[in-house]
Amino acid sequence: MDKLLPTIGILAVVIVVLLLAIMGWRRRMRRDAPAGGGYTAPATLAAPTTTADVLYVATTKAGEHLERLALPGLAYRGKGTVEVSQDGVQLRVAGEQPVFVPAAALSGVGAATVAIDRVVERDGLLRLGWTTSGGAAADSYFRVVDPAGRGALTAAIESILPGDSAQGSTNHDRTGPKNWEV
Repeated sequence: MDKLLPTIGILAVVIVVLLLAIMGWRRRMRRDAPAGGGYTAPATLAAPTTTADVLYVATTKAGEHLERLALPGLAYRGKGTVEVSQDGVQLRVAGEQPVFVPAAALSGVGAATVAIDRVVERDGLLRLGWTTSGGAAADSYFRVVDPAGRGALTAAIESILPGDSAQGSTNHDRTGPKNWEV
């Protein structure tokens, strides 16, 4: 009996914390709903010029690498693939719906060191800048599984960037410091 009450108390605290976390995530999903998400892929998508296996980290507001956007298909971290074609970029995260970003919606690609709660070696992440279907500027962060394929993926994305986006496309953060030291 002397262990029952503390056990019930701990279980109650754990349940309350889990419920608050679920409520907070649902609130974030509602908050980010106006941002939209990916676009409808064309009926006949061009063949991919480059494909890379990645570890998807997060999507954030552009230039705010600590402010997560919970977008459909990009809400959760996971293994995935990035396919680049002349039409745009297709993001596939395991367990999520695919996200298509047309070339016209891309704003840049570059290296990053930090995103949300993930800090890696200098320039260890690939940042893809784009505009969501709701008009929000966003950055999606990936860790390319095969480092040898990172350059090819970056070059393929740079080749389809709209003309005015090519300059400065490797900027990590448009408003803050270029590199974070940890």
